[in-house]
Amino acid sequence: MNAFSLKGNLALVTGGGSGIGLAIARSFIEAGARVVIAGRREAVLQAAAAELGNGASYKVCDLSVLSGLAAFVENIEQEFGPIDILVNNAGINLKKPALEVSDAEFENILQVNLQAVFALSREAVAKMAPRGKGSILLISSMASQYGIPKVVAYTAAKSGVEGITKALAVEWSPLGIRINCIAPGFIETDMSAKALNNDPERKNRVLARTPMQHLGKPEDVGQAAVFLCSQAAKYITGVVLPVDGGNAIGF
Repeated sequence: MNAFSLKGNLALVTGGGSGIGLAIARSFIEAGARVVIAGRREAVLQAAAAELGNGASYKVCDLSVLSGLAAFVENIEQEFGPIDILVNNAGINLKKPALEVSDAEFENILQVNLQAVFALSREAVAKMAPRGKGSILLISSMASQYGIPKVVAYTAAKSGVEGITKALAVEWSPLGIRINCIAPGFIETDMSAKALNNDPERKNRVLARTPMQHLGKPEDVGQAAVFLCSQAAKYITGVVLPVDGGNAIGF
């Protein structure tokens, strides 16, 4: 049996309608998994599921409504079967000088990017634990590694994501559930391309400290996700894996 195969697995990928989430969903399907993508925008999810083809379904869910997450997980399992893999990819950002960030704005970023990640993971593991197996993947950011201006709330949330990866791995790995995290570097998505192309100085700085001298592709993250969620990584838990072309160690 191919240790990198995800055949027979059901994966739930939040924020799976575009960008890195869509790439992870595509890589999972190529590895043999069935995938349910989730997010707030039904039209985006519908188009993404159609693009992904057989093996892909979608569910609309506002992850910021924490009280609805237990029912959401229950509905997924009733309709599609047991969840084997959860990818917490959905998130929001706020680019603003720290002095101008209100308490409400800071709290909103933390609720979606950190608290909802924990709450959804908890509800998924409540189902996985009796079965004695499962894999949870969190998505961090280079913002947790560096001091990046104007993203203080996002940085706080992603630093928290890396922290809870380790804490949850210690608690849940004895139950047969592995918890890992990917920290993408500068990946060529529509959002990042727009930001960097409008700021040539920043783009040059990014490339200058990336030893591989180019931006990553969404599928680079997708393939790393397949590895961490497959049996090939069965003795790996609690890690934060940079997928960044060496940016984190560049000078």
